[in-house]
Amino acid sequence: MYILGIDPGSRTTGWAVIEVEGRKFKYVDSGVLKFDKIPEFLDRLATISSSIKDIVSMYRPDEISVEALIYVKSIPALSKLAQARGALIAGLSDKYQGKITEYSPNLIKSSVTGHGLASKESVDRSLSMIFGKLDFKSHDESDALAIALCHALNRGQRAKIKGKSSHTRTKARTLKEVFSK
Repeated sequence: MYILGIDPGSRTTGWAVIEVEGRKFKYVDSGVLKFDKIPEFLDRLATISSSIKDIVSMYRPDEISVEALIYVKSIPALSKLAQARGALIAGLSDKYQGKITEYSPNLIKSSVTGHGLASKESVDRSLSMIFGKLDFKSHDESDALAIALCHALNRGQRAKIKGKSSHTRTKARTLKEVFSK
């Protein structure tokens, strides 16, 4: 099974693909999509949607995981992030309806490191222990890999994006829990 993890943004979007075979996780590829060269925000939305479709057609993931909206102090920034995330999800919904799952940042960190308030550096260290040393272009890319891994550990435990709240379960399944069974 291939899982695509996405860290959405209005200027940059991180993505990562992993392969899951039983309890084995294999890094496939990752990268960052950049949209900041398009000056008008509304013009970026179509590019965001088509760019993610290109990634999906290249890797053909079985399931997709996306980071849920995070709290930001700036209402305009939150609005743009929500619109970018919406454009991204809308671009995927035709082929992946019912196969897109969202996870909160704290659940992602908890699944990967065992601590929901872990630093970016802790997340990167945990990812290196699991997948080997990887050279990420940005935190958006490593965040996307963490999102994909979180989904691999928690698939079936979370509500899918279909109008239901994604907060039906709050306890993350960690690597230790998965491997102790």
